[in-house]
Amino acid sequence: MSVRAKRVAEQIKVEMGDILTNVLKDPNIGFVTVTDVEVTRGLQEATVYFSVYGNDAEKEKSFKGLERAKGLVRSEIGKRIRLRKVPELHFEFDYSIEYGNRIETLLKQVKAEDE
Repeated sequence: MSVRAKRVAEQIKVEMGDILTNVLKDPNIGFVTVTDVEVTRGLQEATVYFSVYGNDAEKEKSFKGLERAKGLVRSEIGKRIRLRKVPELHFEFDYSIEYGNRIETLLKQVKAEDE
């Protein structure tokens, strides 16, 4: 990823956090945290990785809420970041936090069994 793409991705991540907190009023969108943003080399597309605190149903509800709000989010990003063309947004769950928690639980179990 180019330096510019990294800067744009980081700025989108910051703005997404603010938009989720202060702009979006959809009750279906739960406690969402933007964990990472990847922007294509030509800045045409951005993949926003997020995690949601809650069960699978709440995660799905939040994902659908984000998909519905995609246009509003994109226009807000366009107002806040000076780009010739605002990237198309794609939302994806970030399972790395859950994966890390699962590994930590397994390690604790192994340690408890050894003692």
